[in-house]
Amino acid sequence: MELDIQCEEMSPSRWAELLSTMKSCKTIRLDDCNLSSNNCEDLSSIISTNPSLAELKLNNNELGDEGIEYLCKGLLMPSCSLQKLWLQNCNLTSASCETLRSVLSAQPSLTELHVGDNKLGTAGVKVLCQGMMNPNCKLQKLQLEYCELTADIVEALNAALQSKPTLKDLTLSNNTLGDTAVKQLCQGLVEASCNLELLHLENCGITSNSCREISAVLSSKSSLIDLSVGDNKIGDSGLALLCQGLMHPNCRIQKLWLWDCDLTSASCKDLSRLISTKESLTEISLIDNNLRDSGMEMLCQALKDPRSKLQELWVRECGLTTACCKAVGSALSVNKHLKVLHMGENKLGDAGVELMCEGLLHPNCNIQSLWLGNCDVTSACCATLATVMATKQCLTELDLSYNPLEDEGIRKICEALRNPSCNVQQLILYDILWSAEVDDELRALEESKPEVKIIS
Repeated sequence: MELDIQCEEMSPSRWAELLSTMKSCKTIRLDDCNLSSNNCEDLSSIISTNPSLAELKLNNNELGDEGIEYLCKGLLMPSCSLQKLWLQNCNLTSASCETLRSVLSAQPSLTELHVGDNKLGTAGVKVLCQGMMNPNCKLQKLQLEYCELTADIVEALNAALQSKPTLKDLTLSNNTLGDTAVKQLCQGLVEASCNLELLHLENCGITSNSCREISAVLSSKSSLIDLSVGDNKIGDSGLALLCQGLMHPNCRIQKLWLWDCDLTSASCKDLSRLISTKESLTEISLIDNNLRDSGMEMLCQALKDPRSKLQELWVRECGLTTACCKAVGSALSVNKHLKVLHMGENKLGDAGVELMCEGLLHPNCNIQSLWLGNCDVTSACCATLATVMATKQCLTELDLSYNPLEDEGIRKICEALRNPSCNVQQLILYDILWSAEVDDELRALEESKPEVKIIS
């Protein structure tokens, strides 16, 4: 049984009603429910008396250190078998870390701890690392995003990694680590016995200076399948170093996020080689990099390679124009694997989208999710988009937000949605002006096709 409640104010009567339900739940999610330390005493009792409870999510509640102290009393009971604990943005400080350390040391059932968006600080996380080093700790996922960590944390983290072969996911994004610390961390990861699968280091002050060490992790840890270094100024030179590790035969990367990394079209030669030859790679994000049309054309050539198995390509806000759309359409007509394409925030225009639609309509194309928000699309190409919607049954999600489609364009899209062959389940139309009459048509359409969700 699962209890999933978000964004609800808890009156005393409602809380009492939910408590009786929680006694038999396997998963409890109470995000954004204005909970406080007072609720944690009750939750502690649930944790200790409900042996089937495996997952507890309490994100975005003002629990504070006092609340965690109550929770941990339940977590430390022998009857507790909780596996996943989410405490993101719960107003915790380093004081909570001593209590959580005791849980990590004593509770082998706990495999996931999510404590991001809390001011734990380097001192607090060092205490958590002590708990991780206990032989009883079997932690597999540790999320420490936005925890006000500095470079001084790396020695303690490396010691914990060395002693914890079970750890698979490590998120350190949005902490001011810097190159020196990231180099030390990577050296520790190469030597550690853990088979890390996910490493997220977004916005950690990384430059090209530490990319050689990240590359060494990629080439030595075949377990690493998910790497995110987005929002770091690694530049083209850093990407070239990363690609040395990514192209290594040992590397089995599946998901690679490189958004806002100061990349230009100069990086696209290396990226194209990666996309065309690394068959394990299924998802790449290049959002907010100045790739331009010449860079996109190189990526499209890679997508046409039979060895490419890429399923998701994110190139939003990459300085693209109509000029690259013929290449995109050509790639779509050849590539059978691509399922998700994000091209929003690029000046493609009607002519560009028309060219893309030629590829989208090809029998080889299996696109499921297409994002064209703020692409200078008008009602002029909505008839072609409507044809794609009505004929490509694989297409289930379409974003046309921030485009001046007006009533004429929206009506054409609505007509396509009414078509029995149309399988679009989510249509995203943020910030588009239409008349009251068209609004009534949209609401009527949602009522007649409840499986369709129109988000505006």
